[in-house]
Amino acid sequence: MKLVPLADRVVLKQLEAEETTKSGIILTSSAQEKPQEAEIVAVGPGGVIDGKEVKMNVEVGQKVIYSRYAGSEVKLDGKEYIVVRQNDILAIVED
Repeated sequence: MKLVPLADRVVLKQLEAEETTKSGIILTSSAQEKPQEAEIVAVGPGGVIDGKEVKMNVEVGQKVIYSRYAGSEVKLDGKEYIVVRQNDILAIVED
């Protein structure tokens, strides 16, 4: 199956949580923070939303940082995704 977002929605695959701190301390799963960094796996077409033209500024494959409580979590074929609006994406992470 494949997720195809509508309008200004973006499908994100959350990156793995850090298992160790920078100083080398191993974190248990309950102590790990849910990361706000994700990879874009699908982008909607944009268009006219609430009377305003919305141009999509993100692309599949980019790594982004999104709002902590944004979007809806979806499970498909045993994988977890987050569907957010483009304006819930705060920044694009560049290497």
